[in-house]
Amino acid sequence: MSAMPPSSPDGTVSERPALARGAGQHVLVVAGEPDLAELLSTTLELAGYRISLAGTGAEALARAMEHRFDLVVLDAALPDLAGLGRERRPPAAHRPPVLFLTAYDSLDRLLPELGLGEKDYVTKPFRVAEVLARMRVLLRGPHRGQRRDGALAYRDLVLDDARCQARRGTRALDLTPAEYRLLRHLLVNAHRVLSKEQIGRYVWGDFRGGNAIEQLVSRLRRKVDREAPVLIHTRRGFGYWLGVADGEE
Repeated sequence: MSAMPPSSPDGTVSERPALARGAGQHVLVVAGEPDLAELLSTTLELAGYRISLAGTGAEALARAMEHRFDLVVLDAALPDLAGLGRERRPPAAHRPPVLFLTAYDSLDRLLPELGLGEKDYVTKPFRVAEVLARMRVLLRGPHRGQRRDGALAYRDLVLDDARCQARRGTRALDLTPAEYRLLRHLLVNAHRVLSKEQIGRYVWGDFRGGNAIEQLVSRLRRKVDREAPVLIHTRRGFGYWLGVADGEE
């Protein structure tokens, strides 16, 4: 999953851009595959984290009840995760943020369970640089979509899932079901670039042509971004993201 740095013509090793590093935070790595556990533990230790290991979901829960971890990195493919009861989870005040490692075809099942500002995911096969970057974001604390009185919110954008209604400030947004699903997906993943394929599979359950997604995003922008600051952005060649761009705070 990682490679040696490239060499320059004179034989010296050229430097890659600096990876996100930790500052001694205690991370619980939960992985049943020995090779994956070794890769993660070695990489994260070199990046400046303190690492503990668990091989099953049950073992991870037991460790989380006994110790305060700053972050959990968890392989979502562990076979015993689905059978773990909610009553055995650590007290809410002690729950660390979680970074899931998940196969792409598991996202539809996993995304509805992701908490806002306390959980995130990286698809497998993953790049170490992305894992480290997502860890750093989670360790900063909640800064993305938040819950306010049972509704999802980002700044003055609020989504009420119980009523399937959205508003920007005091203005109600008249959204179609597809527009609402797209806006919700962007909000839950605020500050994360989503590809057209990720968006298409979440909104419609399958991938549709780029033009269909571009038209959907365009319609949504006209409804959401009438006020400043602009919230929906394009990362050309990569996809779309929701949030306040640097310099617009």
